[in-house]
Amino acid sequence: IPIFILAGLLVHCVFLVSIFDIYFSSPLVHGMTPQQTPLPPPAKRLVLFVADGLRADSLYELDSNGTPRAPYLRGILENNGSWGISHTRVPTESRPGHVALIAGFYEDVSAVAKGWKENPVEFDSVFNESKYTWSWGSPDILPMFAKGATGDHVYTFCYAAESEDFGAEDAAKLDIWVFDHVKSFFDSSRSNQTLFSALNEEKVVLFLHLLGIDTNGHAHRPNSREYQENIKQVDKGVKEIASMIDNFYGNDGKTAFILTSDHGMTDWGSHGAGHPSETLTPLIVWGAGVNYPQKVTSQFFEDNFLKEWKLEKLKRLDVNQADIAPLMAALIGVPFPLNSVGTLPLEYLNSSAHFKAESMFTNAVQILEQFKVKMSQKKETTLTFLFTPFKPLSDSAQINFFKKIRLYIQQQKYDEAVSLCKTLINLALEGLSYYHTYDRLFLGLSIAVGFVGWTTYVILVIIKAHTNLTKTVPANKKKSTVLFYSFASAGMIIAFFLLIQTCPWTYYIYCLLPVPVWYAVVREIPVIQDLATNVLSLHIGQSIGFLLVCILAIEILVFSFFYRSALTVGLLVFAGWPVITQLWIQAKTKALIWTLLCVLLAIFPLMPVVGRDPNIPLVVAAGLLTLLISCFSLASLCKSENNYRDNEDLKVYFYQMFSVALSTYVVSSTHNSLKNKEGLPVMNQIISWMILVSSPVLLLLSPTFLFQRLFSILLSLMSIYLLLSTGYEALFPLVLFGLMFVWINMEQEALQHYGLSLKPKLAVFNFTYAVDITQFRQLHLDDIRRSFFFVFFIVTAFFGTGNIASINSFDPASVYCFLTVFSPFMMGGLLLLKVAIPFVLVSCTFEAVQVTTQLSSKSLFLIVLVISDVMALHFFFLVKDYGSWLDIGTSISHYVLVMSLTIFMMVMNGLAQLLTTQRLGLPGRTKHHST
Repeated sequence: IPIFILAGLLVHCVFLVSIFDIYFSSPLVHGMTPQQTPLPPPAKRLVLFVADGLRADSLYELDSNGTPRAPYLRGILENNGSWGISHTRVPTESRPGHVALIAGFYEDVSAVAKGWKENPVEFDSVFNESKYTWSWGSPDILPMFAKGATGDHVYTFCYAAESEDFGAEDAAKLDIWVFDHVKSFFDSSRSNQTLFSALNEEKVVLFLHLLGIDTNGHAHRPNSREYQENIKQVDKGVKEIASMIDNFYGNDGKTAFILTSDHGMTDWGSHGAGHPSETLTPLIVWGAGVNYPQKVTSQFFEDNFLKEWKLEKLKRLDVNQADIAPLMAALIGVPFPLNSVGTLPLEYLNSSAHFKAESMFTNAVQILEQFKVKMSQKKETTLTFLFTPFKPLSDSAQINFFKKIRLYIQQQKYDEAVSLCKTLINLALEGLSYYHTYDRLFLGLSIAVGFVGWTTYVILVIIKAHTNLTKTVPANKKKSTVLFYSFASAGMIIAFFLLIQTCPWTYYIYCLLPVPVWYAVVREIPVIQDLATNVLSLHIGQSIGFLLVCILAIEILVFSFFYRSALTVGLLVFAGWPVITQLWIQAKTKALIWTLLCVLLAIFPLMPVVGRDPNIPLVVAAGLLTLLISCFSLASLCKSENNYRDNEDLKVYFYQMFSVALSTYVVSSTHNSLKNKEGLPVMNQIISWMILVSSPVLLLLSPTFLFQRLFSILLSLMSIYLLLSTGYEALFPLVLFGLMFVWINMEQEALQHYGLSLKPKLAVFNFTYAVDITQFRQLHLDDIRRSFFFVFFIVTAFFGTGNIASINSFDPASVYCFLTVFSPFMMGGLLLLKVAIPFVLVSCTFEAVQVTTQLSSKSLFLIVLVISDVMALHFFFLVKDYGSWLDIGTSISHYVLVMSLTIFMMVMNGLAQLLTTQRLGLPGRTKHHST
């Protein structure tokens, strides 16, 4: 079994990683020459303010009393500068947002996995092209631009990482720190001649990264007083810095200012996905070379923001986030960043038509350079007869474009030149995308073929090893040797093909994976033939009906990823299961409790998504309810006449109940303390970490009798789960566990109903002695339903707690009992633990169901594997990288989720065995056996 499980894990990991290679590989190419506008630029220096996490509507909308939230910036866009909305892309995180702003390209999704702080890929940026750049702000953002710069002309001033504390009194102090340091920097330059002359050079950039708004948004939500006060604070700071810089340079009119944001934020204080509140960010530009406000009578946008913001009369100029990099480069006259894919937004520029045309031409040449490099790379690695070039930009077409544009500029037909440049830019971007996705179809097909092969193989293993549907046929040695050599030679031909084209090593894995998988399938041809004759002898109507039910069941699961309410429908159908199968006749009470709990659990997928509004009283209620249930359970345990009562065991339960009580107290006191802006109490933090470490240990000290061990698992997991809860989701594991508990009992009834075996006495059932191989039975059709129940409960365990299939459904407030200082990996780990806890509950129950229904854990698990693989194949074909950013983000998260669930279930299967069968012996404990 371990070899099979390992192979399965490996195959699924390949399938999971493949999506990033096929759809989201790095778009960067190297080897272009820098392009610079030949005319003198309008500005000598540029000041870039990035208000991290600032939403467009939060800045532009008026307060309830009709006054602007940021009076200085409102004055600028009404009287001095141009404004609009900058549209960002998924993933809406700080790192990709800053890369788009400053380097002009959209980082591939996989860069997020490589960490925020360092530079996974070397790239060029406006900072790198400048003469000097001074930057102030967060240690998560600034170093990556300094590290990527050639030479040392990019200077950074950061505060300590510990300052990014979600539990702090007020995060606006991060922004005040930046403003104060910029002021003292300019003051110190008056007495430092070297610095003074450097500041007076041309092509200088000053970058102020303001993290306060983002931190306040995470901690208090964007509609809070803190977030809005922070915007006022930033407005005041920008006003002071702008006037100080103008004074410093004697109002020479050579400074350009840009204020924007890297991403927005959802109403519940998270970001990362593609909701408009995350992708719409403000852009205000003023100063040297920038257009004054343009009055208009009417303008049309699909959103209705202009009316809300009372800005219908001022022209709104929307850009894509990457367009800001070429705008900065044009304003101060530095070469456009080499990897930039932004188009210069000319409407922001207040300069001659000649300058605009030349800048646009530079922009077109710079993007075309990337296209040429990309094309030559693809040409080198593809066999000549297989290579199909991008037709609209053949060499002759490029020369033609260049001649025409140059001619128009000489004849001073600047508008025509600009529109030709725009056409050329669009074609070059299309061509870049064409070569970037050149191998997609071929790789996608390889993975799909591998997927189908693997699923077929698993089905064959189930049928061959765990059912009576086929006879064992002796293998034909001669045939199998021929088969082996033919598949080996096919593999060699594929490898040779890839070798000639110098493909990356990952391509070998994707293309060679189907070979051994299909070899394993084809070897089982006798089984398939045998099966075919068996199936044909069955009743056709029944077979088709069964197949349709299977398909419908899987479609409900797929549907639940788009609409959580599909799970409610599923659970209501489950509620009627005892009635449909006549089980309720033999076990009325159990059937009634089962129906009630199914209906209760069906409410959860209809609840709003987690993190909208914290509700700590509900968490406390869940803690108290857990304690109440444990008292009842303990009482009934003590009453039972079996001589279980080992004082040591009872002690373990009391410790576990104590830690649940402690968790309940810690959650409520921590959130009170944060509400009063007193930070996270150190004592609470220590207790939280101690509970996290001690709970699994206590669990392993409890007895391995079925109900006692499951009860212990609930207590241990609840004490951790309470610490990670902020609202109604704290009640979820309780209802889920109740249903799981009844499920074990119901499966016993089902076994008896189908006459498959005698009913074992559950009360004295012990996990440790259950692994007796001789008692395992063959699979029955009802076992497919058992497996489906498991997959359904696993999916419910994910969506039922208010998660949505997206990165931004996680609420940072969940981890405040453990830490409040921003640390992406630690927080991510704790959030994953929160997601995993309901999974563990379901997996341990499934382990109990397998053991009590006398099945080897492998056979049921294989059916589970088939169900989840069929779901994953659905989502593999639904992945897309076009359309709205919301669609793209969702399609990736769905596939990653399903694959992770499958890999997770394999791991959980092992973990559940460990949690149910292992027991730590304490020294001096006498062994008790039940009689």
